[in-house]
Amino acid sequence: MSKYTEDDLREELKTKEYEYGFYTDLDSETFPIGLNESIVRAISKKKEEPNWMTEWRLEAFRIWEKMAEPDWANVKYQKPNFQSIAYYSAPKAVDPNKTLDDVDPDLLAMYKKLGISLNEQKKNE
Repeated sequence: MSKYTEDDLREELKTKEYEYGFYTDLDSETFPIGLNESIVRAISKKKEEPNWMTEWRLEAFRIWEKMAEPDWANVKYQKPNFQSIAYYSAPKAVDPNKTLDDVDPDLLAMYKKLGISLNEQKKNE
């Protein structure tokens, strides 16, 4: 049996540096936090999706808005605040005439950290 209490674990998690995944300082375009029809439309427009896809996303969003989160037996957790999340973030667009040699070294380091091969990187030039 562990000598740590749940409060001890909670305190450790509050002060502990996140060690999984990754973080990058790359210049990116991030939409405002929260989710509403305007954000759904903006994401669809940003992705240059056809109108039918935008409407499909909006229909799914409207259904999601009416859904109630399940209340699982014997599972206690803090409910997520879905309006405190940014739903779109991507590195800012770069000059399409640039080669891999012109790419920001931080971006290349991020690709390496994610395990994306050099050949895969070149496909996106």
